[in-house]
Amino acid sequence: MAGQGVRRPPRATAAGSAVLLAVVLTAASGCAQQPPPRTRFPEVQRMLDARARAVRQHDEAAFLASVDPVRPGYRDRQRRAFRTLKELPLTGWRYDLVATDAFPLASGGNTMAAKVELRYRLKGFDAEPVTSVQYLTLTRTSGRWRIASDEEGAASGHAGTRQLWDQGPVAAVRGRHALVLGDAGDRGRLTDLARRADAAVPAVTAAWKGRWSGQVVIEAPGSVAGMAQLLGSGDPSAYAGIAAVTTGEAGAQAKAPADRVIVNPEAYADLNDAGRAVVLSHEITHVATRTATTGDTPLWLSEGFADWVAYRGRRHAAAAAAPELSRAVATGHPPQRLPADADFGFTGGADRLARAYESGWLACRMIADTWGEAKLRAFYRAAGGVPTGEGHAGPGARSGTPSPSSPSSSPSPSPSSGAGAGPSAGAASGGDDSRGGGADGTGRRVVGGHPAAPAPGAVDDRRTAVRNARLDTVFRSQLGLSAGQFTKKWRAYLKSALT
Repeated sequence: MAGQGVRRPPRATAAGSAVLLAVVLTAASGCAQQPPPRTRFPEVQRMLDARARAVRQHDEAAFLASVDPVRPGYRDRQRRAFRTLKELPLTGWRYDLVATDAFPLASGGNTMAAKVELRYRLKGFDAEPVTSVQYLTLTRTSGRWRIASDEEGAASGHAGTRQLWDQGPVAAVRGRHALVLGDAGDRGRLTDLARRADAAVPAVTAAWKGRWSGQVVIEAPGSVAGMAQLLGSGDPSAYAGIAAVTTGEAGAQAKAPADRVIVNPEAYADLNDAGRAVVLSHEITHVATRTATTGDTPLWLSEGFADWVAYRGRRHAAAAAAPELSRAVATGHPPQRLPADADFGFTGGADRLARAYESGWLACRMIADTWGEAKLRAFYRAAGGVPTGEGHAGPGARSGTPSPSSPSSSPSPSPSSGAGAGPSAGAASGGDDSRGGGADGTGRRVVGGHPAAPAPGAVDDRRTAVRNARLDTVFRSQLGLSAGQFTKKWRAYLKSALT
């Protein structure tokens, strides 16, 4: 207000304020510059370094020295895990301490709730490391930190990732293009997976035509619970109908982490021969297209393309391969739009999920039929913002869910059977012919699926609008028509193909 004087504090008060301000700024600066946990707790990181070195040097005594001796049960499990590790082509094994108060601990005193990142590579298959998170209870006795448990975080939702070797004895079966890891007591199943992967990889390469490693690692746990543990989940029921999952990290980057295809032993076993071939081809396509798949790639395109590759060269009538969509068209309720990312979530029900996969598959098939396969591949790369001819990362290129979510895993559900086989979707429906095959003989109703797909309203509306506008530009530049015009053409294609 004009003419009003400014009241100045007494000198002592002003000085006190200055001191207080300096303290606040120093504290804030100290927080901002706080060193990482591995630096603040060097003795813990040294223990983890020694443990990693023991794995690399196959030194069991040194490895067990990192385990609390008063926990005999955990120590025995660790001994068995270590002996399994010696059979695997591991390299680059290391641990990093990333948090020291990661979950609630009932006990106090000399204990620590540690979050640890494990990084490792499989020699000959991984150009970049796999990273998994472990939640470990550490105890300090006689001046030394040791690991006492890897289970106490689960009660608060901090289950972490339990690798195959943490679950029991592991065998490795190597094919020309695949390394299959799984339950040592079921080597026949692992050998069959390697054989099927060896057949699928060349077919995927021929369809994609982009450079990728041409190598895939498949993990075959002995149970659905083991599958959930590999994916860092404490809820096996979420994967009950999923035949296979591809872990991955979307993005066109040269150093994408290594992919893993994880097979559900129960849902996969319910498929017939053709269904198993389709599932593996679908998942391996995700691996091949990893670096061309970004947050801009809609799920209908990434999943539809994977199904298009899986069905390419197979003689399947569209109506038999897309039973849910066929029923919708026959009853006068065809889809009005291409599926949104949220349609690929598991919470909407198996029928909705199947329609989403079938819709994406037929959209990609229409592009290939109308504009040609080369244009479909170019459209895929352009939708992800990757220039034509790029979208590859050499060895270890990785694939999976292009959704902005993503846990290090991007599941691809199981094919189940029912009246027919549907492109990659998720929940097995398990009709009477679930083992023998549906109308097209694949024994599957759906194959893919994204439990991590955003629920309706979870994705920011503005971001979605920007992505849709960008995709419309890609439609115009690649196919010569708008997104709306493409959708109209696709709806007509559905009616023609499914009736």
